[in-house]
Amino acid sequence: MAKDFDTMEDSNRSSNPSIHEVSDPSRRRVLHGGLAVLSSALLANLSGCATARSEGAVAEAAGPRLGFKSVSASLEDAIRVPEGYTHQVLVPWGDPVGVAGAMPAFKPDAGNSGAEQELQMGMHHDGVHYYPLDGARRGLLVMNHEYVDYGLLYPDGDKTWHADKVRKAQAAHGVSVSEIAQRADGSWQAVRPSRHARRITAATPMAVQGPAAGHPMMKTAADPQGRRVLGTLNNCASGKTPWGTYLTGEENWAYYFALDADPVDAHHRRWGLRKGRGARWHEHDERFDAAKHPNEPNRFGWIVEIDPFDPTSTPVKRTALGRAAHEGATVALTKDGRAVVYSGEDARFEYLYRFVSKERMKPGGAAANAGLLDEGVLYVARFDADGRGRWLPLQHGQGPLTAANGFADQGEVVIKARQASDALGATKLDRPEWVALDQQTREVYCSLTNNTNRGGDRYPGVDAANPRAHNTMGHILRWKEAGDFDGETFEWSHFVLAGDPANERAEAKGNVRGDIFGCPDGLWVDQRGLLWICTDMSSSVRGQGEFARLGNNMLLAADPRSGEIRRFLTGPAGCEITGSTMTPDGRTLFINVQHPGETPSEQSDPANPMRFSRWPDGSGRPRSATVAIRKLDGGVIGT
Repeated sequence: MAKDFDTMEDSNRSSNPSIHEVSDPSRRRVLHGGLAVLSSALLANLSGCATARSEGAVAEAAGPRLGFKSVSASLEDAIRVPEGYTHQVLVPWGDPVGVAGAMPAFKPDAGNSGAEQELQMGMHHDGVHYYPLDGARRGLLVMNHEYVDYGLLYPDGDKTWHADKVRKAQAAHGVSVSEIAQRADGSWQAVRPSRHARRITAATPMAVQGPAAGHPMMKTAADPQGRRVLGTLNNCASGKTPWGTYLTGEENWAYYFALDADPVDAHHRRWGLRKGRGARWHEHDERFDAAKHPNEPNRFGWIVEIDPFDPTSTPVKRTALGRAAHEGATVALTKDGRAVVYSGEDARFEYLYRFVSKERMKPGGAAANAGLLDEGVLYVARFDADGRGRWLPLQHGQGPLTAANGFADQGEVVIKARQASDALGATKLDRPEWVALDQQTREVYCSLTNNTNRGGDRYPGVDAANPRAHNTMGHILRWKEAGDFDGETFEWSHFVLAGDPANERAEAKGNVRGDIFGCPDGLWVDQRGLLWICTDMSSSVRGQGEFARLGNNMLLAADPRSGEIRRFLTGPAGCEITGSTMTPDGRTLFINVQHPGETPSEQSDPANPMRFSRWPDGSGRPRSATVAIRKLDGGVIGT
């Protein structure tokens, strides 16, 4: 989610030492130089990690690793793709999702009701995955809808406020399941109606499972058992499990809860709840009044698992994966078949997590693996200054995670995952966002999008994993676990520091080999082993200062073998490029364009909603949408 640098959550006031304080004195002096951390020894840590990729059908037909000509940076209000490619827009916000007998059309003046929005594509498309129904030619697009812009969602913005506006806002959040099919000419179309079509919103009933299910901190007046939550919200990145389900992360949920005064409760303060916040939902939905319902915030911040093939199934909040401002969840399998889930937390100075399941994945799809993510061990990462790291178990009774220190049981550990990570001395990172993995080389990547508070007077200084003060540009970490995905230790390095070498400030130059960019966000590794990088530069800095030469947000392809990075796509004005997925044959790439026309304040003027963009229609209010990209010769994307 694009945010003004000054309004990002920053609530980690733990006394965790920086890496300077736990490394040896000679190493500490080297690191004080910030960028000096990029010594040849540290960069070489992963030089031998890559292994030969197994040659599948896609790889054999793929040709050159990066076989396209880069597109130039752009400030145009348009999608631009390489020569030899074409693109089309699919399923924009407000289009009917495809529920039979209930397909209200989008009203260009944003006059749709809350009931209609519950049957339409949500707002601000984000993480997305393709689930085949008929191989590469027919499938389900399952995607997140992160947040809403009241200036676009309603004809008059929030100047008037009533219950149906709350209903519509809640309906524009969540997840959509829509069916798409490929025509004979190669283009794509939405299938409406579809028996798979479904909207999951901020009011959809959810089950709670895992160690926090039924916990006293999860119980409310409306749910005295603590096992049933209404809704999911601020859904950002996503994950696709090997057993066929969809994982969605609840990111900046704290902003939805209102308080009349700063909470005296240190627990809520650690999670970013503050006086005056709130999306005004509490005025017509009392559960979002944290003063009246102090446990309701504990019921958000989880990873939600959804079966996209069964529209009657109940989504489940998997609490064993820990509570956080979850960006998403990326799933690997150990060699013996256990699930490993990586998740970043998109907030300044927060943490990177890993969960390892107790049991192995079973044949039989979603039904056979319904409880796989409910038992296992949750870990938080520590990045050491010598290029090694360790996963610290968030297990009740181990180390400081005891009742005497405020953790009565494992349920309280996962609810208070931040406090538990503080206690263990985990590494504070520069907004860890998406995680991507290469099952063939077994390398894992995490985007750290930026952190302008790094090195400030009241904030931690630079360290090995976060080497730049006032980090406007962000970077990508890469690591490989010792032995398998469940290894206790790992070796890590910086895959790239984003930036522009023409900048004056050393910390904003970066070390990009190829096309320059800033603020990496969405990450995904395709079938050929290319790392696709989406960017999320804030509209408040677009085309200005250190971002003057970077243009609009973009999609880039990186070759991990050579480190070369090429710009593949540029988006319309004010947008974020996010979510990328492909058909199994690698011949169609889907990406999401989020919040085209976003204003520097991130809320549009309802009197002039088209001031910054008219994408995708060219004549109406801007609408988030999915873009399908193909090669004109029908070849594999990226070749």
